[in-house]
Amino acid sequence: MPEQEHVRVEPAPGPPLLASRLTPAVPPEPVVARPRLLRRLDEGSGGPVTLVAAPAGWGKTTLLASWVRLGGAPPDVEPGAVVPDSGDLSVSSADDPVSAWMSVEAGDDGDRLWAYLAAALRSATGATGGGPVPDRPPRSDQLEALAATLAAADRPVLLILDDLHRVADPAALTGLEFLLRHAGGRLRLVIGARAGLHLPLHRLRLAGELTEIGPDEMAFTDDEVADLLTAHAAALPATAVRRLRERSGGWPAALRIAALAVRGQPDPERWVAQFGGDQPEIAGYLHEEVLATLDPAEADLLRRTAVVDTVCADLAEALTGRADAGQVLADLAGTGGLLHREDTRPPWYRCESLLADLLRADLARLPADELRELHVRAADWYAGDGRPADALRHALAAGRWDLAGDLFVAHWPELTRYDRDPVRAPAPAPPPAEVIRADPEVALACAAERAYAGDLPAATDHLRTAAGHAAGLPVPRRDRFLRLVTALELTVARLADDRAEVRAAAARLLRTRPAEATPTRLPTGVAGSAPTAGGGGAADDLDLRAFTGTALGLVELADGALPTARFVRARAAAREAGRARTELVAASRAALLLAVRGELRAAEQAARDALGMPLCRGWSCRLDCGHAYLALAVVALLRDQPEEAAANLALALPALDVAGGWAGNPEVGDDWLAAASDEPVAAAVAALCRAQLRRDSGDPAAGQRLLVRAREALTDRPSAAELTGLLRAAEAELRAARGDLDSARDLLADAADEGADPVLAVTLAKVQLLAGDAAAERTLPDWQAPAATAWPLPVRLEAGLLDAVLAERAGDGRRAGRILEQTLDLAGPQGCRRVFTRAEPQVRDLLAVHLDAGTAHFALVSDLVRGAGQSTAGPTVGPRGALHEPLTERELTILRYLQSILSNVEIASELSLSVNTVKTHVRNIYRKLDATRRREAVRRARELRLI
Repeated sequence: MPEQEHVRVEPAPGPPLLASRLTPAVPPEPVVARPRLLRRLDEGSGGPVTLVAAPAGWGKTTLLASWVRLGGAPPDVEPGAVVPDSGDLSVSSADDPVSAWMSVEAGDDGDRLWAYLAAALRSATGATGGGPVPDRPPRSDQLEALAATLAAADRPVLLILDDLHRVADPAALTGLEFLLRHAGGRLRLVIGARAGLHLPLHRLRLAGELTEIGPDEMAFTDDEVADLLTAHAAALPATAVRRLRERSGGWPAALRIAALAVRGQPDPERWVAQFGGDQPEIAGYLHEEVLATLDPAEADLLRRTAVVDTVCADLAEALTGRADAGQVLADLAGTGGLLHREDTRPPWYRCESLLADLLRADLARLPADELRELHVRAADWYAGDGRPADALRHALAAGRWDLAGDLFVAHWPELTRYDRDPVRAPAPAPPPAEVIRADPEVALACAAERAYAGDLPAATDHLRTAAGHAAGLPVPRRDRFLRLVTALELTVARLADDRAEVRAAAARLLRTRPAEATPTRLPTGVAGSAPTAGGGGAADDLDLRAFTGTALGLVELADGALPTARFVRARAAAREAGRARTELVAASRAALLLAVRGELRAAEQAARDALGMPLCRGWSCRLDCGHAYLALAVVALLRDQPEEAAANLALALPALDVAGGWAGNPEVGDDWLAAASDEPVAAAVAALCRAQLRRDSGDPAAGQRLLVRAREALTDRPSAAELTGLLRAAEAELRAARGDLDSARDLLADAADEGADPVLAVTLAKVQLLAGDAAAERTLPDWQAPAATAWPLPVRLEAGLLDAVLAERAGDGRRAGRILEQTLDLAGPQGCRRVFTRAEPQVRDLLAVHLDAGTAHFALVSDLVRGAGQSTAGPTVGPRGALHEPLTERELTILRYLQSILSNVEIASELSLSVNTVKTHVRNIYRKLDATRRREAVRRARELRLI
């Protein structure tokens, strides 16, 4: 952090200058230290421009002033510490820049701005040797002279400009931009501003000369909120702190207001639960400091688009009639930060939570006809865009009962919520009784909207109302009506976690299927790809199968089961019926379960299909995206691509964070499992992935603890036996990898029993083999039996490799080779490599021998031999001897090829070398390994663990 000089304001023509504008502001007490932001300023101030851009109340001035007063981010300031007002604490060195502070005020024209700039720069350049600093907007020759002075200065000059957005005349900053470009890097700017900054930010950004700190970084974290409340003597429990941070969006001004207000509340937690932007203290601040600073047309656009949760350019144009709505949204989401831009195409925008509360409160005061018209426009737009749930909500709010009924009948499978993160929309006014009598489907539409919003009691009431009108309907319509009632009963039961009722309702619903139904077939190559019992080609039947299959699959997942085929069938039916939302849910879950089974190609395709669907780019579908990313993580792990697996896992965990327990900390080892109770299968699979990555990084103990916790989390899941077996097997392998063979065998004590889980039996055989136990051959189940085709592929591959090792140990090398080739036949199409590359040394040796003997998978085995030598998971035996002269990198490469059946000519072709060069390297290899022929050299190299 640079030195803050004491400013000496020299007399100049015109009004006197205020020293208070040339010294850092005194932050309001108490100030919570935020080292992560102070470090960002430290890093950014080494470059040309650092921009701290956020709306009013985001703590820009407080942050900059704290940075100057603390002298940067001292190592002894812990996160959340209260910052003392101790003046300038900086410690400068000869290489540090000299800093100057300037606060910009509204009305600063060119003359006034440059008078203060001159004073600020004069204080700095005076400390670096002096120079001409004009008091008025300078002429070109004066600017050049000043730029030359700055460029020749002994120390850089750091100019901190607070509230620079108040400069209304772009020409006033022209000279400052010129200095920045021509001062030889000796002028650095740190700027605090709202929107509307007249500087070439795009050019600076493209040139890599701009460090930006925006609202996302300025927002308080949970820990910082807790520290702020503690500093104000208003401590709250962790759940209330999280709620306050979520409702405020981490907005510092709102949090400070809340901290002051909560101290006087008799029930602080209840007050926090009701905290919102429509509360008088917050509303007043937003009106005066945020909305009042906007152009009236921009404020009106914000207000009208607040009728929806998120908005894009087309929707904003439909709501406001403004052709430039998209540009206005982009501007408001720019440096002003009033809107959050989602990473979608086209972009969608979301208002800050508190501002959205205020805007909706303002909307409620509009004339009823005007508000109704906004809802009608929204309903029509959503219906045309294929978003029936949003269209239904606005149709009911507008009183468009006909549209609401039609939407429900046409789109009922897409009007159910598949996660537990409901849209908390206020209940629309109920339809008049005469409307329900004439069209009872409207009552079903109301029930569907309330269920989607998470208001299950209201949904049940609407269902009862609707059922009372069924008897008066004609037979064909009544049959359809009762089917829709049953579908809604299933939805309500699933959202209420009444799994028994879900199964009962699904059975009732499936009994309404037409007798002429035809089967649905699974995609070729998917396990269990037999046709379903029954099924139908009619649209209604497709809807029933997609809807009930997805609902039952979700219930089974919640029980800890792995219903792969059910989700695959549901996905196929949903795709044929054109139900994108249902297809997304089924595809993402099918992808994860296929990945666990080792059907990697199908899993990868399903996951990428899910992530490629437009719906998966929306926040409301983040749970589906989480399953898809987790599937890709499993695929990458089984293909032995740990970096890609870790990257996909990092994307999956926050998306799967329904309860808020994993957010912001994907590296936690145990606590996030407790937060994942709604997604037990996803949590367990994530634990399996993370445990394997921990093992790869050399920390199997951490992976073992994670697996223990994952198993404990499944104890009350009635159908989690298969998943628990996978976790036990993985834990036993980690114990064995740490050399604890006895406890690994104890964990698998019942795996040798007849009918035991093959995953556990194969793992027990592996542990017994490591321990030298002759029982391994008896324990290993028949991995080639017809029943073994139902095993997960990684388990079959492990069994095949063990069988090959046992055959080799028994002296039957020919049989070992045949088994290894069969194993490679299974692994090759899926690209499953981890079982080979992370296997024990015996497998590596088998692969090397197999390469010499000949294989239909020569390229794969060559690659696996190299990979196995580099990533062997088990302990390796030390070399029997050491080379007096080490092999070069090129010699090591050629040595690996010597394991194969390739001739010297073919090796030369593979490596793009001359044959003579290869022969020279081979002679050197023989000499260094004390060998006289190829096989002897390869044997010696394996003894030395060189290959």
